[in-house]
Amino acid sequence: MIIKCDYRIASVTDGYGLLLRNKHLNDAEHRLPGNSVLFIHGATYGSTSTFDYEIEGESWMDKMAAEGFDVWCLDLLGYGESDRPEEMLVAADLNDPIVDTAHAIAEVDRAVDFILKDRAIHQLSLIGYSWGSAICGRYAGQFERKVSRLVLSGALWVEKGATPQTISADIGAYRTVDAASMAKRWAIGLSEDEIDAVVPPARVTKWCSDTVLVDPIGDKSGLLRAPTGVVKDFMNYSRTGEPWYKPTAILAPTQVVVGELDRETTPEQAKKIFEQLGNAREKRMTVIGGGTHSLLLEDHRDALHSVVSGFLA
Repeated sequence: MIIKCDYRIASVTDGYGLLLRNKHLNDAEHRLPGNSVLFIHGATYGSTSTFDYEIEGESWMDKMAAEGFDVWCLDLLGYGESDRPEEMLVAADLNDPIVDTAHAIAEVDRAVDFILKDRAIHQLSLIGYSWGSAICGRYAGQFERKVSRLVLSGALWVEKGATPQTISADIGAYRTVDAASMAKRWAIGLSEDEIDAVVPPARVTKWCSDTVLVDPIGDKSGLLRAPTGVVKDFMNYSRTGEPWYKPTAILAPTQVVVGELDRETTPEQAKKIFEQLGNAREKRMTVIGGGTHSLLLEDHRDALHSVVSGFLA
């Protein structure tokens, strides 16, 4: 039996709380020793809508918990089941972008410290997806002693002159997406037959509708709000050519994994990251056929699960 525990921890922005979720087997003796792992989400959708979204009765977190992992996920401020700050309660153009990478890293550190103290351990593994890969990549370089192993899934790498594929550069404090635009983004660069071959259309429709409703105003507005700090960062690194994070600073064993059909964080981007992991104690890169940027929700998600669990174990 899998036990689910939801915790509220303090955001680095005073007065707000974050959702930190844990799943593990009922029998603590079945947990793999030292195998606490924390998921960090991407730029638009929270962890609870991705890593803990049930498909055919099981989420990725459920699967890992059943394998004996002590598995956690964090929703950053403004995402998923965490609080929405006051800047997201008024018109977006009234405030500057919020929740950038530096903010996210500070919140991840709070979550990591909570887990380390609660489990009486010194290190855990991190799984960063999309923007979460930049967050976790920088975190692993800054807090090397807290990170035992690192997974960069749909790994983000931005070079000078890059333009965002799926998000507007016109930003206030937050942006909005609806279910139709979410479905369109999922299929970016693919024909109808190609996207239908990797994920059933009904699953796409259901996930997009369900995820909009995670926003407290989603049922009335039909919109999901997402903070724009990540967009601000993207534009900055695209303009300056400075690296979002430094793979050379990562010492932990690192697995880079990407879908063959990923048009947002491409296999070419993943290869550039992999080539810079020269100081990691171990490095691996896997390209999974028949998967897009949303591979974790698609028919070949079991291949992703197998790669990640095998590396972490």
